[in-house]
Amino acid sequence: MGEQQLWTGVDEYLTALLAPRDEILEAALRESAAAGLPDIAVAPNQGKLLHLLALTQGARRILELGTLGGYSTIWLARALPPGGRLITLEYEPRHAEVARANLARAGLDKVTDVRTGPALDSLAALADEGADPFDLVFIDADKGNYPRYLEWALRLTRPGSLIIGDNVVRGGGVVEADSDDEAVQGVRRFLQMTADHPKLTATAVQTVGSKGHDGFSLARVLA
Repeated sequence: MGEQQLWTGVDEYLTALLAPRDEILEAALRESAAAGLPDIAVAPNQGKLLHLLALTQGARRILELGTLGGYSTIWLARALPPGGRLITLEYEPRHAEVARANLARAGLDKVTDVRTGPALDSLAALADEGADPFDLVFIDADKGNYPRYLEWALRLTRPGSLIIGDNVVRGGGVVEADSDDEAVQGVRRFLQMTADHPKLTATAVQTVGSKGHDGFSLARVLA
């Protein structure tokens, strides 16, 4: 058995045991595939992790960068308490359209706001609106802009908020200081900023599974 086959098999076992079949979530994946969206949504057990982190955080306001078809959005939004709100930012209008339909099917359209356009513009607009601080930020968008997204996340959060960065291992590419991959360099700058920032305490974890070899960072905003 090859490594990838083994990793996928373990993911399938864990998912069946701890994140069992859910028609709403499976429909979101089916509709995303039918619309031609790339198959880059988080794995089910990773979605469950996001859900549990949001619950543990007691997050009433969640910000997501990178909606895709709304699969991770559903996991996060289901953790919201009554009166909670999730804002998710998506560059591609077609992706946002699919996500809105998936969120409506999940009964979450009233507690979610899918905003389209460049995330940096949407983040600036949130600041201009005087948005209340977010309790959790999930960054899963274009990796080259991760450092700038972190800067905005710090502006839009509060002491005690959680900032999660997805896809930070890049199949191990993150260790290549001289990589010519813009995504790798963006992630490396993001992680260095996270490590150096006096208002953050953080870690990063590499993962293997059905999505291959990758990982995520987890940072808490300090007082």
